[in-house]
Parts: sequence; structure tokens; C-alpha cells
Amino acid sequence: MAHFYIGVMSGTSLDGMDIALLEQDDRPRLLATHYIPMPADLRAELLDLCATGSDELARAALAEQKWVRLVAQGVLALLQEQNMVAGQIRAIGSHGQTIRHEPARGFTIQIGNPALLAELTEITVVTDFRRRDIAAGGQGAPLVPAFHEALFDDNRDRRAVLNVGGFTNLTLIESDRPVSGFDCGPGNVLLDAWIQAQRNLPFDRNGDWSASGQVNDLLLNRLLADPFFQTQGPKSTGREVFNLAWLNRHLQQFPGLAAEDVQATLLELTAQSITQSLQSAQTGTIELLVCGGGAHNQALMNRLAALLPNTRVSSTASFGVDPDWVEAMAFAWLAHCCLESVPANRPTVTGARGLRVLGAIYPA
Repeated sequence: MAHFYIGVMSGTSLDGMDIALLEQDDRPRLLATHYIPMPADLRAELLDLCATGSDELARAALAEQKWVRLVAQGVLALLQEQNMVAGQIRAIGSHGQTIRHEPARGFTIQIGNPALLAELTEITVVTDFRRRDIAAGGQGAPLVPAFHEALFDDNRDRRAVLNVGGFTNLTLIESDRPVSGFDCGPGNVLLDAWIQAQRNLPFDRNGDWSASGQVNDLLLNRLLADPFFQTQGPKSTGREVFNLAWLNRHLQQFPGLAAEDVQATLLELTAQSITQSLQSAQTGTIELLVCGGGAHNQALMNRLAALLPNTRVSSTASFGVDPDWVEAMAFAWLAHCCLESVPANRPTVTGARGLRVLGAIYPA
């Protein structure tokens, strides 16, 4: 029997909320989507909460109220657009907004006030997907590989799925072994931060500014020397490691470097960290499907294709799935798994001690 779910994803790029309507039967199927841009004042507050500051508890509580009211507005608008009512939706899978992710210290924090979201929408909310995996000794991320497997595994090719959001993560799908995956490093987070600081633009459309610069190999090698890139999976990362302050510390050794050359080097950092991660896995991957905002960065897509000459590199659109909505779909699917008591983490991905049912349920 088919059920309807709504997935809500607000990633580390903090550009907005992706809200996806999913029909779950034998396979997940995307029915409709709704996007809400992140208001500038809320984005600034969330960014500030990702760093240390004063009065964080009260500020986080107030920020999550703004966040959840925006999500509820989007959920109700999506239902109205589809001529549906709350009672037709089995659950909302809400990732919340990550403001701190430190699995090495045993914690991850996503704000999102699921009780208020359930109250405002009159729909059951499933949330808090990461902490059970961390409690079981895992990284709590990435969580999407199990969904990637459900969506993209056709038992024909050695396939990898790459999500390029604020950070990048890989899912490795092979018919003869369990699915695996890990974070590779920064995706858009540094590219966005640098162009915002230098040109007051929200992001580098198509990677055009990156393509106008020249890669500085000395800077690139210094960035790639970060300890995170030297470790094998399971591993995950976030703004706690890679941020504008981290970049500026390295740039102190390169005075006078043109801003566009820094941007070109950051794009190369993203591309190299992805390809090195994929090659170190030694899977013989013949197809790489890219989703997330980075799928629209043509400079990055071109560079990945050049670095992986024996691998077909394309957007997930080539598989019939819009790259902008894969993660929101994933959290709708994770809500389904929770309600059906289906384990949705993968120990081969996160390093958890075993399979676990993820999520906490807030009934309508």
C-alpha cells in the first residue's frame, strides 16, 4: 500500500528549505516539490550559531522557532498546490538545521522544534535521525547512502552517487558488497564563503568565476594536507573544520594571490578531494551520478569528468531524478523507515556498531 511522506532538508549551504512530497510503495517516487529561500536575517543567525557565541541556548531556541514556522509555511503551501490535506500525509521527515556536528566528541545538534512543526501542520513529524547512529559509535553522517541504494541500485553497474552541497559525500553501490560511503570534504561551503566575501554574491553560478582563475598548486597542496583528507572512512565533517577562517589562515602564506585564483583553487580542492576519495575506495566505479547544488556547477562537472576519464559523470537527472531534490526525498524516506521500524543507517558508512532504526516520532 502506498503512503505519502514529506521530506524537509535544510543543508549546510543555508540557502533555503527543500520540501519534497514522496509516494512510498515498492520504490520511492517524487511527486511534487516546494522551495523556500532562507531569509537573510535567519541565515545570518544560523551561521552565527554554527560558531561559538554568547547566549547560544536562547538564540538557538528563537532561531529554530523562525526556522520551523518557515518550514510549516512551505509544507502547507505544497499541500495546497497539490490539492491535498494534512490527513493524507503519513509523516514529515525533518532533518532540521545542523548548527554543530562533532561526532569525535560524541554529539551532533540539529535544531527544528518538531513538536511545533507537528502542531502547526497537524502531521506526524519524524526527526533527530543522526543521534542514534552516534550513540551506537557511528559518525551520524552521511545518512543518505541507504536511500541512494534504494533509489539508484539496479544491479547492473558499479555506481557511485555524489552529493555536492555545502560538503560532499559519496555513496558506493556495488552488487557484490554492502553499500558504503563517507564525506569527502568541502563542497560549496568554501566556494560560497569566498565569493560572498570578495564579490558579495551568494554563489558562483556555473562555476564561471572559478573558471576565470588559475589554480595555485602550492595553496592547493597546503589545503589538501589537512588531516581530514589523510584519514579513511568512516568519516564526516562540517563547518567546525572547513570554514572561511580556516581558509584565511592558509592564505596568510600567499599574500597578493588574486581572488579568482583562490576561487579556482577551491574548486580544484573540491574536485580533487572527491576523485581521490573515489579512487582510494578502489571500486572500479564506471558511473558517477551527481546531485545537490554542485550538479549545476558546470566547471566542477567538467573537472570531475577530466579527473575521472574512465567514469561516466552525469547529474542524477540522467537517471530520472532531479538533483535538487534527492536529499529532501531521502528524509521523507527515512521517516518511512522509522515508522516501519526499518534500520536506515549503514555501519559500513558511519562505523556504527550495527544497524539501527533512526529517528524520533512526534505524533500529530
